[in-house]
Amino acid sequence: MKTHSAAAFTKAFDHITQSRYIQEAVVLIEDSQGNYSWSRGYGGRDIDSPLLMASIGKLFTTTCILALQERGQLSLNDRLSMYIDDQLLSGLHVYQGREYTSELTVSDLLFQASGLPDIFEESKNATKARAIQQDFSYDLVDMIRWTKQLKPRFAPGTKGKAHYADINFDLLGAVIEKVNGTTIADAYEEFIYRPLKLTSTYLPLSVDDHIPSICYKEQRLNLPLFVCSCRASGGTITTARELMIFLKAFFGGKLFNSVVMHTLAQYNRLQLTMGPIRYGGGYMRIGLQTLLTAFRGRGELLGHSGTSGSFAFYYPKKEIFFVGDLNQLAKPSWPIRFVMQLAMKA
Repeated sequence: MKTHSAAAFTKAFDHITQSRYIQEAVVLIEDSQGNYSWSRGYGGRDIDSPLLMASIGKLFTTTCILALQERGQLSLNDRLSMYIDDQLLSGLHVYQGREYTSELTVSDLLFQASGLPDIFEESKNATKARAIQQDFSYDLVDMIRWTKQLKPRFAPGTKGKAHYADINFDLLGAVIEKVNGTTIADAYEEFIYRPLKLTSTYLPLSVDDHIPSICYKEQRLNLPLFVCSCRASGGTITTARELMIFLKAFFGGKLFNSVVMHTLAQYNRLQLTMGPIRYGGGYMRIGLQTLLTAFRGRGELLGHSGTSGSFAFYYPKKEIFFVGDLNQLAKPSWPIRFVMQLAMKA
């Protein structure tokens, strides 16, 4: 790593925290060998402050799916109907007059290749906007009901197609619970927290658990009901320190055999609102040779970001890991842009 990286990282962090929208933030950067570690906090945050993982939690769900596959308890080719009641699922995926629900597979969900719509961005009820205005709870039955009210984008497994939607990982959470015979919270404990000795990472089960507030523009929102409802698609609380431990383990083969990664490295472009992100088997890929980097970048970022401003990415070309949180719901693209800038300076 360049000797002047710390100064460049500091400059990038100081620049983004100058925005009036950023009330608090934290970033932690480490190399894979453990020889380099740099962190910075803002607004009272540090690497041990609780943060909402949001959609980074999808990496936890991916971990459980891969671990169960390694045990021989499920296959990515399994039909979703093997694990979830047909009556509940019926009518979930009807595209151009034909029902594809029974053809949905675990793989379709993991690769965001089901074609199911994203109710948080596409619903007439403006589910995301509703959460900003008022805290509310929901469950898988609600997610399925809301999704049925929207039109799918394409038939499941259509070559070259992907469409980001939380329902895919909510359904994977239900699969994990059925196969493992536990709650998703207990599955995370078994497959992630315990092996990695994480003590500050948890999936909140009630409003009595500590749930950090979420910033939306200049407002500070308390959404305990909503966060508790996110579960397998992104409700986990952690710290930057423990998120770094997990990210290194995810890409380092400590939680499942890393041989499987080559089967996950099949990336498809997501909807236009997701910018330069492509999706593989349970994680994002962002190429660095794009307009955002004036085509000067090299390599790729692998990992996940969250709509609340969280990020966790691995930069294989330099063997560097970036984790942190900008805590700003109104600017979901900022963590992506920020990590791209950091990678360019590494």
